This record gives sequence, structure tokens and C-alpha cells, in this order.
Amino acid sequence: MSDIFEITALSLQVSTIATLVSLLIGLPLGTWLALGTFRGRAFILSIVNTGMALPPVVVGLVVAMTLWRSGPLGSLRLIYTPWAIVIAQTIISAPVVIGLTAAALAALDPRLQQQLLGLGASRMQMIWHLWREARLPLLAALMAGFGSVISEVGASMMVGGNIRGQTRVLTTAIVLETSKGEFERALALSALLLVITYLINLALTWVQQKGQRR
Repeated sequence: MSDIFEITALSLQVSTIATLVSLLIGLPLGTWLALGTFRGRAFILSIVNTGMALPPVVVGLVVAMTLWRSGPLGSLRLIYTPWAIVIAQTIISAPVVIGLTAAALAALDPRLQQQLLGLGASRMQMIWHLWREARLPLLAALMAGFGSVISEVGASMMVGGNIRGQTRVLTTAIVLETSKGEFERALALSALLLVITYLINLALTWVQQKGQRR
């Protein structure tokens, strides 16, 4: 039970940090892409949309090569640490948050921007009001970003190493137990992962529905 608690806590920790970092990156970048009218915008959006379907094992490979001892960031000694998993998961979830944020803000009535600026709002005040107007789709972007990392296994296995007591998370533990033929334990961990994911999404859905009533 202590092992399961430790694995579960680490899973929630790394996925939550990765999701929050993705939100800090994705919200301003998505807003910039949605409101900007610069050259190359369509090209950047296509890259973001491609990143939303980026295979986790590819991300794991790139991050592992970067953090490896002989890699560009090998001196940081982050390979096979929880922070390596956070980096990989952030790269996976950030395009999801960016793309859904851009889509949510682009779907708003463009006259709303002009109206807010006409009433004397600064650009930052205008963006804040747009975020409030699109808060429900933005919350959905947060849910999608978290969902893309809490269930991820390939990149976590490659950059974390699935080390007991250090980098083993629920998804990599499920793979390990399956490889050993311990299907009952693997099913139990899978059920735990599903319950945790459901409860978190239930809480976020409750917040979303509460916002709809306002």
C-alpha cells in the first residue's frame, strides 16, 4: 500500500506541475495566435495542431537525447528524475492547451474586442475580459491538457526509467506489472488511475457547469 500511495502521489505531482506549466505557456501563446494578424500565423497554427497529435514516444526520445549525459543539457543531470517526466509531459500537453485556447478565443465575436477597446479598456484588460468570456472552453482546454499527461506512458518510461521510489508513476507501474504477468495488480492500478482521472475531471466539470449558470 505504501508503494501504491507513493506511485499515485508522484503521478499526480508530475502531471499537475506539467499541466500548470502548460497553462502558463499555452494561455498567452494561444491568445497571441488567436488575436494576432501577423505573417506566418497560419504556419505556426499548423505546427501547434500537429503538436496536439505528437506521439509521446517521439517526445520521450527527443527529451531523453537532450537530457542524456552526452546531450546538450546533460550537465543538469535531469535524466531519470521526476523533472525529466515533467519536461516531457509539458511538451505533450502545451500544444493541446495552446491550440484549444486559440480556438476558443477565435470563436468569440470579433466585435467584442472593438467594443472593449472603444470603452477605454487597455489591451491587457481587453484580453482579461476575453478570457472571462471564454472561460468554459478554456477550462475544457485545461481538462484536455491534464488528460493528455496523466494517462501518458511512453515518454515517462523513456525519460524517467520507471525507477522504484523515484520515477515510477501509475502508467509505468501498470506496464511493469503487465510485463511480469501480474495482471490482477495491473488491473488494480488501472482502476485506480481511472478513478483518479474521473474524480479530477468530475471536479473540473462541476466548476464548468457552475460557470455556465452565471
